[in-house]
Amino acid sequence: MTFQDLNIDADMVQALADKGILEPFPIQQQTIPLALSGQDIIGQAKTGTGKTFAFGLPLSQRLGADPGHGVQALIVVPTRELAVQVTEDMELITSNRPTTVVSIYGGKAYEGQIDQLKAGAQIVVGTPGRLLDLVQQRILDLSKVQEMVLDEADRMLDLGFLPDVEKLFSKVPAVRHTMLFSATMPDAIVGLARRFMSRPLHIRAAGVDETIAQANIEHIVYRAHALDKDEVVSRILQAEGRGKVVVFTRTKRAASRLTEELIDRGFNAAAVHGDMSQEARERAMAQFKAGKKDVLIATDVAARGIDVDDITHVINHTLPEDEKAYLHRVGRTGRAGRTGIAVTFVDWDDLHKWALIDRALEFNRPEPVETYSSSPHLYSDLNIPEGVKGRLSTTPPNKEAKREGVAPGGRSGRDGERRTERSERSEGDGRRRRSRGGRGRSGGGEGQRADASAQPREQHAEGRGTHDGGGNEHHDGNPAPRRRRRRRSGGGGGGANAPQAPQA
Repeated sequence: MTFQDLNIDADMVQALADKGILEPFPIQQQTIPLALSGQDIIGQAKTGTGKTFAFGLPLSQRLGADPGHGVQALIVVPTRELAVQVTEDMELITSNRPTTVVSIYGGKAYEGQIDQLKAGAQIVVGTPGRLLDLVQQRILDLSKVQEMVLDEADRMLDLGFLPDVEKLFSKVPAVRHTMLFSATMPDAIVGLARRFMSRPLHIRAAGVDETIAQANIEHIVYRAHALDKDEVVSRILQAEGRGKVVVFTRTKRAASRLTEELIDRGFNAAAVHGDMSQEARERAMAQFKAGKKDVLIATDVAARGIDVDDITHVINHTLPEDEKAYLHRVGRTGRAGRTGIAVTFVDWDDLHKWALIDRALEFNRPEPVETYSSSPHLYSDLNIPEGVKGRLSTTPPNKEAKREGVAPGGRSGRDGERRTERSERSEGDGRRRRSRGGRGRSGGGEGQRADASAQPREQHAEGRGTHDGGGNEHHDGNPAPRRRRRRRSGGGGGGANAPQAPQA
């Protein structure tokens, strides 16, 4: 079957063909004909099965070859990364027609987004918070929306966005075409569909429940020691046939630290996590997609936006919270009919959590094999050449690698670099101050001249109650000797600020 067989307009079929996309996936085959007819749809399919084209093609076709001015379609997604990905797909679909797609999400300046809306963009892809913000400012008008899509609805539930989604539904016309897509169908999502959709048809793509025993992903689970994980990861990254790799961590700090560690070991790594600016996150993701970086360290927040077909390995550096998070993570590999490998590290403290995940996914591996970087089975399981060590290069990473990964101290981007520079300057100042303790290094007239030149600054410091002489430096950076004060007999030298004699 082809997209032309599904009655998709020729210009969109050509746009897909130009990118080598010729045959529809099962979810697309089932969804597109119904969506073209205006049927409300609940689409349930595992990640990586082509849900964007399943709603994007009929949505664009229903708007027409030359849609009018203003927002007529709204696609709501849970994360910034997914907004970027969906926007790219929608721009591909509409590349041969005068339809404009705009991304609306936080972390970026309002101006560019507002300019595109004022220019008459017809399709809006956005996250709930920024969408509502622009609606409340009366910049985004949703009163003419004909097509509405909720993508990754279960993730929006997990992130607490359902109240915002309900507010968005109240801003669009009651009569509209609505499509909802979700990998899982919790009760809250079912309730949302009943309230805001008109007699929706539930479509389950073939193999939705088979994510538990996904034939195209090999699941490997190790009980690993926290101090040895980085070494194990480094050796896995040298496996034969290894392509792009995504490594998941539980926290932003862990992602930052691991990225710096892998860069130090010589790997071409980048990070995507919440402490990074949106610009830095998008740059890292673009480099990963383009192959300039082949290892991406990410937290769960970024997981939904990683839509790259040639990821060969997913490594869970820390265990996900539950089986749903596990499936979302490992779903980054084995996409578009390819095979993939998912490696999961289980800490001793997380064995009880793994037992629950194992039971839910029916892996029948409640006690993972204890594994170290030197374990022979690690090499055989993952096709790692004999003699491989955990370091590609002993050369320290250059500044550009540091900037694209993370700055030391768990901060990413320029903010982290500035903090590091300030810290280094502060430490240097501290060393200089400490070296000034005791009497001056120079004696005689030279020391007296230096002392005289520093006197006005020292007096100014005294006015603030400061006596350490910390500001007394020559222009060449060398410290000036400190003046010794003599106590006069009688009452002339007393006072609150006069140096006191040391007490026994």
